[in-house]
Amino acid sequence: MLALVTGPGGFLGRYIVEQLLARGDQVRGLARGDYPELAAAGVEMHAGDLADREAVNRAVEGVDCVFHVAGKVGVWGRWYDYFQSNVQGTLNLLGACQDSNVDRMVFTSSPSVTFDGRHQKNVDESAPYPTKWLAHYPHSKAIAENFALSMNGQPLADGREFKVCALRPHLVWGPRDHHLTARLIQRARSGQLRRVGDGHNLVDTIYVENAAEAHLLAADALAEPDSSVAGSAYFVSQGKPVNCWGWIDEILALVDLPPVDKAVSARKAVAAGLTLERWHRLTRNWEEPRMTRFLARSLSTHHYFNIEAAKRDFGYLPRVSTEEGMRRLGEWLNQPSG
Repeated sequence: MLALVTGPGGFLGRYIVEQLLARGDQVRGLARGDYPELAAAGVEMHAGDLADREAVNRAVEGVDCVFHVAGKVGVWGRWYDYFQSNVQGTLNLLGACQDSNVDRMVFTSSPSVTFDGRHQKNVDESAPYPTKWLAHYPHSKAIAENFALSMNGQPLADGREFKVCALRPHLVWGPRDHHLTARLIQRARSGQLRRVGDGHNLVDTIYVENAAEAHLLAADALAEPDSSVAGSAYFVSQGKPVNCWGWIDEILALVDLPPVDKAVSARKAVAAGLTLERWHRLTRNWEEPRMTRFLARSLSTHHYFNIEAAKRDFGYLPRVSTEEGMRRLGEWLNQPSG
């Protein structure tokens, strides 16, 4: 098939591109930046912003399936920026699929669309969206996910129906991760990393190659007649939660850093986050504060998910174990270019 990947130069997007190419699919990428290495690998690159409907229309024309991976992430910023990227960008893609008779989309969502700041233990897809939000990212992703899933079953001009599903990978990590892993290491080296809460909270994670494979499996399942995947959201993870702070200590050990030995209570971290949020908002400072309420509660609560639906409906299994993934991450981190 000819697949469009939005955000092909991003962490997860690039692994999806590589897996598509490896199995013989043609790939087109839509990105704001320039990625000559992707073009050299055979990706047909289109430059453009998701908020630009004309650019999106050009990128979507003629493709068989869209992997919508791109979006604005983070725990702080202006609502307008999150809305334009995550909501308006998704609406533009959905409209372009209708205009070009593209009948499949896999939407990369997030488990945070169900997070209200409280513990989540073995949560499945029946969990509702919260009524109050702690950050713009999960709020905007929930709106976009809801729009995407609501389009499932819409008729196309050629008589087929549009089919879409959403995947919710949690804490994606692995080689080439310049976000989660890099930030943990940078904060530890600068002496700014503190354990939040009692350190007993369990969290789900997912190794990046497993997350990418889940996207391909879901796309293939969407192509089947009467697909049970169409119109549904799915949690995907390693299948076994880890102790959040024990796992962070393991990452730090990969680069010979000591375990986190300083701590702050969850209550104090939430209070500090609220204070910093108010100050940043008052001063119109859109750089991320050192702590936010969303971050404090994410770092101190249980959040792990039931992935039986993904196993049942499109055969997802985390083929790369957490232990093997950590070994590969360590090798990458200790390369001169890591």
